[in-house]
Amino acid sequence: MLENLARIEDRFDELTAAMAQPELATDHLKLTEYAQERADIQPIVTLYREYKDVLSQIADAHELLEEQDSEMVELAKAELNDLEPRAEGLLEAMKQMLLPKDPRDKKNVIVEVRAGAGGNEAGLFAADLSRMYMRYAENHRWKTEILSTNETGIGGYKEIVFQVIGRGAYSRLKFESGVHRVQRVPVTEASGRIHTSTATVAVLPEMDDVDIQIDPADLTIETFSASGPGGQHMQKNATAVRIIHGPSGLVVSCESQRSQTQNRLQALAVLRARLYDLEQKKLSSEIDQARRSQVGSGDRSEKIRTYNFPQGRVTDHRIKLSLYHLEGVLDGGLDEFIDELTTAEHAEHLQALGD
Repeated sequence: MLENLARIEDRFDELTAAMAQPELATDHLKLTEYAQERADIQPIVTLYREYKDVLSQIADAHELLEEQDSEMVELAKAELNDLEPRAEGLLEAMKQMLLPKDPRDKKNVIVEVRAGAGGNEAGLFAADLSRMYMRYAENHRWKTEILSTNETGIGGYKEIVFQVIGRGAYSRLKFESGVHRVQRVPVTEASGRIHTSTATVAVLPEMDDVDIQIDPADLTIETFSASGPGGQHMQKNATAVRIIHGPSGLVVSCESQRSQTQNRLQALAVLRARLYDLEQKKLSSEIDQARRSQVGSGDRSEKIRTYNFPQGRVTDHRIKLSLYHLEGVLDGGLDEFIDELTTAEHAEHLQALGD
């Protein structure tokens, strides 16, 4: 790690020297590029230089411990009591700054919630989860927009796809991908037996055109009458759009907008996100792919989180954390889980950095 820090400091000095060259004054693009790169690494360089200065003071204090003068020895011990924790704090701060930044963290997201095992109850649970994420977005002052739905007829969803628009949405919601399990007495259960059902969640970063290139020749675009809200106007006109991507076989539908053009743009956004997700999985190793798999099969045995209604408990199985305020969690109170998951991810990165 210290070698990496030394290289960063050398690069900082190179940039500083380059920006001082007279010939660069007329190259505004290059000057802006250098200035941005220098500004990005300046905070960690400042900490690194402070860290080296503290290490130098620690070395000097250790030399004083060899003195015969008892007062000097006591002074050195007092300095070390202050300097050594300071050095550890600076080192920890630099480790945090060296953690890899995920460029997708600032992206908007597309959330797909699908009913898994459990019939109608799974559809109702999918509806509960979608409301939970929309409430979470509302709490963070993010905007949500439903892109498509496939309803069960009793208030549930076979599938619901919606967009969350807000800075940092992916950095927070990315941990929600996987199988969610619910244990409760369904409203359709007359005998009062507790059932176990599942729903799958996929959180996909919204990708730009430059991130994922789609050949128009690979697309089959169909239009049909929307069945969602919008009244008779939507029913009479083929405003809904279905896009089929030939090479991957992916099918995306969108019917939330009154305009066919708007539905087409939103469907393309969903398609780009799904294609990016497929590409990322291809680049992963088999073990990493299994560990980070977005959805799984939806079987009851697979789960990242369990919502136990009889006990009012929500358990995240990845971090072994249980909270006993289920209603608050379903009302969008996910921050405690997400904070712990973020901490666990950072710890994993730090361990890899140490290795």
